[in-house]
Parts: sequence; C-alpha cells; structure tokens
Amino acid sequence: MNAIELQSISVRYRREKIRSLKELVVRGVTRRTPPWFYSLRDVNLTVRSGESVGIIGANGAGKSTLLRVAAGIVTPSLGTAIGRGNIVPLLELGTGFEAELSGRENIHFNGALLGRSRAWMRAKLDDIVSFSGLEPFIDAPLRTYSTGMVARLAFAIATAVDAETILLDEILSVGDAAFRTRCEERIQSFVREGRTIVLVSHETEEVTKLCTRTVWLAQGEIVDEGASPDVVARYENQR
Repeated sequence: MNAIELQSISVRYRREKIRSLKELVVRGVTRRTPPWFYSLRDVNLTVRSGESVGIIGANGAGKSTLLRVAAGIVTPSLGTAIGRGNIVPLLELGTGFEAELSGRENIHFNGALLGRSRAWMRAKLDDIVSFSGLEPFIDAPLRTYSTGMVARLAFAIATAVDAETILLDEILSVGDAAFRTRCEERIQSFVREGRTIVLVSHETEEVTKLCTRTVWLAQGEIVDEGASPDVVARYENQR
C-alpha cells in the first residue's frame, strides 16, 4: 500500500501582491496579470508504506512545500495529494508549542494537536522527557529553551505518538552530535518496524545513511530519483 501519493502536484503563487481594489480593477481591465511563481510544478511522487525517502535540493527547490502538501497543510493549486494512515509532520521548530507553557505542559498540548488524549500522553511522558534529555528543564517555560532544546522536545514528542508516517524537515540539523545520533538510531528503528519516513535534509551523508530512496528537487521539479547513494552522488557532482 502507498502511504503518500502526489499526483501532478503544482503549488503556485503570484510574484506580485495586489495592494488595492483599484489595482485589481486596473489589472483586470488591462489584462496585466503578474506571472506565477511555482514552488512545485507537476510533481508526481509515490511513497510506499514502510519506505524511507530522502528529499534533497538547493534552497528554494520546493522541498519544504512538498512535505507540507504531503502533510495536508498546503493545498495544491493543481493536482491531487493523498495521505493514508496516521501522518505526523515535524516541519518547523516550535510549531504546536506555546512559549509561556512549560515543557511538560507543551507535551500535553502538542499531543492534543496530534490527536492523543491527556491520559495517553501522560503514559508516554517519562519516555518523552528521558529521550529529549531535558529532565532539569521540563518545568521551565519554553521561551527559556534554546533552539536545540526545542528541537529535542519536538522530535521526542513526534516520534512517541506511534505514527505510521513521519515527515521530517531539517530537524536533525540542530542539537548536539550525541542527540543527532540518538535521533538517527530511532529513525532506523522505525524503518525496521515498517514505518514510513520522509526526510528533507541538506546533509546528504545523513540522507544516504537513513533513506533507501532519494528524490532530487530543483526549481520545484523532480530532476532525479532512485537509490540514495546514486542520486546523492549525482547531486554532489553538480554542486
């Protein structure tokens, strides 16, 4: 079964904003319509259940937009996006968190956003805190956390909710080396369990290690895909 199906997906925005009703009327009369900017253009991608897929490309290639479409956060301008099962996106640090709440309170708050009851999250609390390594700070307000600490808490929560598919956007690029190693080990354990992983990263060594297949995006289009070592090598050769 396929966990994610993106069929002829395009996401486009106007390059120029229309700032007034008068400008809208003038553009309509003169047919001066600003050109479209495509974040994704006619993308077709299937991710099979239990597969680990890496997404690589330069800044602005459309990698994060692709994950947002797969997560159902962004509605494509054209095409159809299908996601099956329980999909947990870990896309932006701090998404689903409240700065004035403590780390402990944010675990319950974030869990509720992911569809988990307070009792369910309470049963997972010790494991989440232990994995994050934030025991001394768990009752401090989140606004006192560093970026790396927020990332550790976010990853610990997202990977504790028994998701069938996890979408990760550069989340492993923050935090210390020891924590990144723990994250990689957890992702590898998920792959062994048959869960689905889609990982966006500029760290191509990380992609090769964790992903069996890699997709290379450039200017919103898929330019290459296949076995991770092969695609990564071709990508590195053109940089």
